[in-house]
Amino acid sequence: MQDARRAALNGLIWLPARLLLAISIFALVACAGVPFDYPRTASHSIPASQETTLGQTGLSWREKHEDLSWIVGMPQGIDALGARMKLMEQAQHSIDAQYFIVKRDAAGALFTSKMLRAADRGVRVRLLVDDIFSPGIDQAFSVLNSHPNIEVRLFNPLSRQGLKYWDYLVAFERANRRMHNKSFTVDGAISIVGGRNIGEEYFELNQDVAFDDYEVLTLGAVVEQVGTGFDQFWNSELSVPMEAFEIAVDPGELQQWRTFIEAEMSLGNAGIYGQAIDSPLLQELRNGTLEPIPATATMVSDSPEKLLSKVGDTEYATLATETLQRLRAAQEQVVIITPYFIPQNEGSMVLEELLARGVRVVIVTNSLASTNHVPVYAGYSRYRTRLLQAGAEFYEIRAEGTATPNGWGTHPERSTLHSKMTIFDQQTVFVGSLNFDPRSLLINSEMGLFIDTRLGVAALHESITRELPRVTYRVDLDEAGNTRWTYDYGNEFVVLNKSPQTSWWRRFSAGAMGLLPLEDQL
Repeated sequence: MQDARRAALNGLIWLPARLLLAISIFALVACAGVPFDYPRTASHSIPASQETTLGQTGLSWREKHEDLSWIVGMPQGIDALGARMKLMEQAQHSIDAQYFIVKRDAAGALFTSKMLRAADRGVRVRLLVDDIFSPGIDQAFSVLNSHPNIEVRLFNPLSRQGLKYWDYLVAFERANRRMHNKSFTVDGAISIVGGRNIGEEYFELNQDVAFDDYEVLTLGAVVEQVGTGFDQFWNSELSVPMEAFEIAVDPGELQQWRTFIEAEMSLGNAGIYGQAIDSPLLQELRNGTLEPIPATATMVSDSPEKLLSKVGDTEYATLATETLQRLRAAQEQVVIITPYFIPQNEGSMVLEELLARGVRVVIVTNSLASTNHVPVYAGYSRYRTRLLQAGAEFYEIRAEGTATPNGWGTHPERSTLHSKMTIFDQQTVFVGSLNFDPRSLLINSEMGLFIDTRLGVAALHESITRELPRVTYRVDLDEAGNTRWTYDYGNEFVVLNKSPQTSWWRRFSAGAMGLLPLEDQL
């Protein structure tokens, strides 16, 4: 009996050591399983050229307008997908695409199949995707990468040895740093920059939930800046070629992709492709009824070094620094539109300083019902009352589907805000990937455009102001200092003292998550 007890005791003593040894082995395996040292050849953006149709358009614009850029806003998903399809059809030299997420759904299939068709014509394609929220893409990306004119790279990939997400346990400091940048450039002449990833919900194709998003289509001086930013990440040590993962593929599978896109294109307006390529925005551009806005545009991007530096190192938080400087310089009004708003103490102090100077501060963000990240809403709630007391105005998105059909003629059941936009004094607008939360500001890399044009920004501001009563609840404090939500539009007037359109469980979950020390990771 004593020997049995002694054996059991020895087992308990050795258990932590064994666990530590197992973790150490897994850590070594995870590190060894990421081929950061795989040989790669640096490449760079191909500048706009008179040899391409798009290049001629871009260079002609620059000759007439010098350092100005040509800006078209794209709030509708059908326009955003259609613009990408049309640009890839016109591509003659190059396609550069950088995204946080590329999904294996209808939108992702259309996007990558059109890339393949362009590559078949001799166009050089570079696709750079962060390796965290695009599950099940290894085989598909390896097949795409097998084309001689297509190169796919994964940014900061996780280990393929063992469980993919084990890296978050054994190599958290590295695995937690993600590339959130989003850009798309064709022939060095035209770029699309904004908040959309490549997936059905981002283009409003998903019937369950639609992401309210915003991008700009631009040509002119700023496109070269977008290309330079792409090259920084493409040639980074964290950018790993797809062939490094040694996934066996049959290049013949590419023919299946060609067959898919040919079948989709043959459907005409009965298919997604046909509707997108004939979207309202593209019709207006073809007919000349839509006038692009000339503007001074500046691309600001974090560098890959941000993801290699210590979290919070402001030397590499380029976009966060620029945004805070512009906020502090505001004189009249700031409108922040962001799906995730966690200003923390420093951001709250900046906004309080603005309010104390008489600057109007308007914040539009997700409600508890519309958010796709309840922990973020819990973090945001900590700062809402403080900023309301200082005089900030808050609007939260209504979750139920809108009565107005989207560009596809459908009515998704639920809406969530995904646009990332800040308007400064109705003169400058930021459009890009940056959320107003610690993850975007301090942890991940981000990018976007600061667009200076009083005429265009004033029109955008007017449009947003006009829509707010229809799509949001106004949040303020009642006489007792309690939070309340008011909806006042048309014949409907509602005042609530709890988060609208939510179950008790969702409210309880948000409250419980608010007690956890998660804020720095949100």
